[in-house]
Amino acid sequence: MPRTLSASNMVTPGSLNLPPTEPIDGEQAGQSLLDGAPSSASLDTLIQHLVPTADYYPEARVRKFGPKLLQLLTEWTETFPRDFQEESTIGHLTDVVGRIAPCDEAYQNRMHQLLQALHQRLATLSQGTESLVEADKPISYRTKPSTSIHRELLGICSDPYMLAQQLTHAELDRLRHIGPEDFVQAFVRKDTLASTKPCFNDKSNNVEAYVKWFNRLCYLVATEICMPAKKKQRARVMEFFIDVARECFNIGNFNSLMAIISGMNMSPVSRLKKTWAKVKTAKFFILEHQMDPTGNFCNYRTALRGAAHRSLTAHSSRGKIVIPFFSLLIKDIYFLNESCANRLPNGHVNFEKFLELAKQVGEFITWKEVECPFEQDPSITHYLYTAPIFSEDGLYLASYESESPDNQMEKERWRSLRSSILGKT
Repeated sequence: MPRTLSASNMVTPGSLNLPPTEPIDGEQAGQSLLDGAPSSASLDTLIQHLVPTADYYPEARVRKFGPKLLQLLTEWTETFPRDFQEESTIGHLTDVVGRIAPCDEAYQNRMHQLLQALHQRLATLSQGTESLVEADKPISYRTKPSTSIHRELLGICSDPYMLAQQLTHAELDRLRHIGPEDFVQAFVRKDTLASTKPCFNDKSNNVEAYVKWFNRLCYLVATEICMPAKKKQRARVMEFFIDVARECFNIGNFNSLMAIISGMNMSPVSRLKKTWAKVKTAKFFILEHQMDPTGNFCNYRTALRGAAHRSLTAHSSRGKIVIPFFSLLIKDIYFLNESCANRLPNGHVNFEKFLELAKQVGEFITWKEVECPFEQDPSITHYLYTAPIFSEDGLYLASYESESPDNQMEKERWRSLRSSILGKT
């Protein structure tokens, strides 16, 4: 049974004179609803409040009602532009504009600006989605390529701070395409207020593309470590990524930090005991501790709160950067959506749940809009997006070739991989 949050601590219902109606679903006519933030109401009551009738009009004068409608449409089109992708929806919006605009020349100009801004926003979102799809098509391979088609990352960027900056660029570039509607679409239901089973939507391409970017970065880190033939070179790459991860933590880029740690903890990398023996691991263990999943990622959540507080008080873009561990953010929002009822026992809409959802998503939207203060290096970001990466089997094979299998299970797997990939026995 979904848990229902109490509204007593967050919102206080006030009063509103509604048009006279018959009681609905156990409600009393003239039910108190709004004075600031409502705690709950039935859909029928909300509709009664918003829809004009022969005896009732929400705002009798257009000059009072117009600015509020304009504000609503502005916030709607800015926050959820994809709601207006369909021609029929644009038609409805244009119809509303046509009814309000003639009332005042100022409304007419602002409505025209609203429609222009919406069309530009939709065009930008469309282009952004296409570029994300193209950028996330890596050339994967299952065996080590020749040096003529592969360059090591250290040959392009040997400064950990510079790479952390470029990773932050990559993260913010991708985050910028994710809007609040993507979260709605990710957890959309057939009946959002009645259904108890999630119906995931294939329209949440931006969220999916961002998760793919995280996975690619994990595999890129593991590939760069497993690629060198010499143990000393592999150890150098490991220490380099540890330093990059530390710089990501200092910047507030927790998503890249977690991707680097995850890549270094992949089995083909973690089994390289002789290589790890040459690495100064103290810094890595500290970073692992920060992202430890124990206690529902307690340490990470503390660090995230610290970064969020710094962001609120910072006077420069550098201090405002907060890039959360995205997969955990998605899980948090999903859990809140699933564990709290959409309706209260009396059938009213549970406003407190949706206010909390809006708070979490709104905080994320603020973070993603921060301008990256670091100068972009196209050669580095191009490598991050397009460099070939090993498949999982390729990683294991490269790992076994770097350090021989040390137990029977690994030996059997090595023989199987050599046979299936290289055609050797």
